[in-house]
Amino acid sequence: QVQLVESGGGLVQAGGSLRLSCAASGFISRIHTMAWFRQAPGKEREFVSASTWSNSDTYYADSVKGRFTMSRDNAKTTVYLQMNSLKPEDTAVYYCAAQTYSGRTTSPDSYAYWGQGTQVTVSS
Repeated sequence: QVQLVESGGGLVQAGGSLRLSCAASGFISRIHTMAWFRQAPGKEREFVSASTWSNSDTYYADSVKGRFTMSRDNAKTTVYLQMNSLKPEDTAVYYCAAQTYSGRTTSPDSYAYWGQGTQVTVSS
């Protein structure tokens, strides 16, 4: 009953910026936490950032702290990931996810709803 639609991926040079968007629809009141994960070829899905629906708590992976910022447009129920100072190692498919209960924010297994994924490629 929750649908997530992503946008904003693309190709950018190292040092550049991208802003990812994730629009949530359906039974919005079920959402407890929204998060961003990424997965590079041959690697496990990696936690990037998470925020409670009330925006009371926000978490970031150490690899993106100071460069990425997660925010939410309450009126449009859209979550954003502002990515600055991008590095080639940030290249991955980025996924938006939502959980409807209080689980481990950094674990993909805690999230039942996922966006389609959007490719982010950072060139040197």
